[in-house]
Amino acid sequence: MKTVKKETIIEFEEKKSKFIGYIKPVSTVIEAEKFIDSIKKMHPNATHNVPLYRVVENGQEYFKYNDDGEPSNTAGKPMAEILNILDVYNVAVVATRYFGGIKLGAGGLIRNYAKTAKLAVNEAEIVEYVEKSIFILDYDYEYTSEIETFLSANMGKFGIEILEKNYSSRVTMKISANDEIENELNGLQKIIVIKM
Repeated sequence: MKTVKKETIIEFEEKKSKFIGYIKPVSTVIEAEKFIDSIKKMHPNATHNVPLYRVVENGQEYFKYNDDGEPSNTAGKPMAEILNILDVYNVAVVATRYFGGIKLGAGGLIRNYAKTAKLAVNEAEIVEYVEKSIFILDYDYEYTSEIETFLSANMGKFGIEILEKNYSSRVTMKISANDEIENELNGLQKIIVIKM
């Protein structure tokens, strides 16, 4: 399964209409919907904010899009076709359009919304999707440098992302990482590992 490597933005103009493409790798429907809502809030005055997401969550595929007021099947569907052709999953896309006064016609809309999705996907780089899990790490302060050294040395190898750090009587860290890290974490001494 393929997805995209990073969140990114692309932009181009067609007959005075401005198209902005937003794309983000996601792992849940809720994450996709939050991203789409955040883009709509950024562009409340846009003529259209065409949303699209394709997520595989718990073995179930969710593929949702609409035309956001553009003529039927001229916006969301051509964008969805790009994801099908490129075989990309676990991604959310929004194509924001500011109308420039010149009508593009159905063919023009289809071409430009497909172009928005294709440019966004290419810019975000297609990569092989790797399942990630959330881990809670709990340890005494004295092991902080040892744990942080381990995490920074293995960031790339396990796709580690530090989500939260809490310092109270002990250090608690919430990370997202590839499942293969679990054995390595369990091999570390003096640390409690909880897989969510």
